[in-house]
Amino acid sequence: MKRRMETSELIFKIVAYVLLIIFALLCVYPFFYALGASFSDGAALDSGNVVLLPMVGNSIGFSIKAYEWAFTNTEFWVAYANTLFMTFFGTIWSLFYSILGAYALSKKRLMGRRGWNFFLVFTMWFTAGVVATYNNYVVTGQAFATIAGQDPGSWQTTIDGKWLIVIAMGMNATNIILLRNSFEGVPAEIEEAARIDGATEMQILTKVYIPMSKATIATVALFFGISRWNGYFWAMRVLGTEASGQPYSWPVQVYLRNFLETYTNIINPTIDEYDQALWDRQYGDYGYAAEACAYAIVVCSVIPILVIYPFIQKYFAKGVNMGGVKE
Repeated sequence: MKRRMETSELIFKIVAYVLLIIFALLCVYPFFYALGASFSDGAALDSGNVVLLPMVGNSIGFSIKAYEWAFTNTEFWVAYANTLFMTFFGTIWSLFYSILGAYALSKKRLMGRRGWNFFLVFTMWFTAGVVATYNNYVVTGQAFATIAGQDPGSWQTTIDGKWLIVIAMGMNATNIILLRNSFEGVPAEIEEAARIDGATEMQILTKVYIPMSKATIATVALFFGISRWNGYFWAMRVLGTEASGQPYSWPVQVYLRNFLETYTNIINPTIDEYDQALWDRQYGDYGYAAEACAYAIVVCSVIPILVIYPFIQKYFAKGVNMGGVKE
């Protein structure tokens, strides 16, 4: 028999659902605005006519000028390939040593296990700060340059910064803890049975622990992948500016920032003829729709995440619950 809801409970549910719908719309609106703006022309964007639907002038319509520019722009696709490179290899690298570290920390026989776990958690409470982190990247880049037989002082222009981003930006204590807790949930009897059958330590990890923790590993891989895909600040600092850094190694985010800075300088009243000529040479007929081009870059950069996320979503809740709760 269905229980009749009290008036206060009904009011609470109505208010909760209304607030939830409003919050969901606030989260979704920026994406739909970017999508509509990418199909609008420059005149509609400059006049502020775009609210949700794409506009051409003062009326609803579609313009594919921005996507024509994006699909024919070599620099954009080089940046896109760089982002794919950093995300793919960065996720693999981060997963590799996160799994190894989590497996070791999950074993009670590890010497100094409590101390190692404390130091791992300590990094979640206190961080060294931006300056110290940047100095670590500089030292790592200088070490790479020395190994490659180059001048350590010119590491920012003599080594491939993409590999520095991949290797030096992989640590995340939260993800290691999720994996460690998931590994601790694997029954010890299964490991003992594998040892009796003659399995080595690496075989136990790859044949027992990893298959039984696929949900958590998929979740952590999603976390690593999204952080690498959206990574901007340290990529900008490590890869440098267009004049002194490695623009050929820029990910999409850094390329978009440089694009917007160039566009901002162009529309500045103090712009000189040389900069205007440079813009015309780079962007040609698409200059009038530079803002739409920027939104087209944003939409194109979101597509891979939208495609991959539905396939991993089924592991998400299960993975967080398995790795986030310690029994």
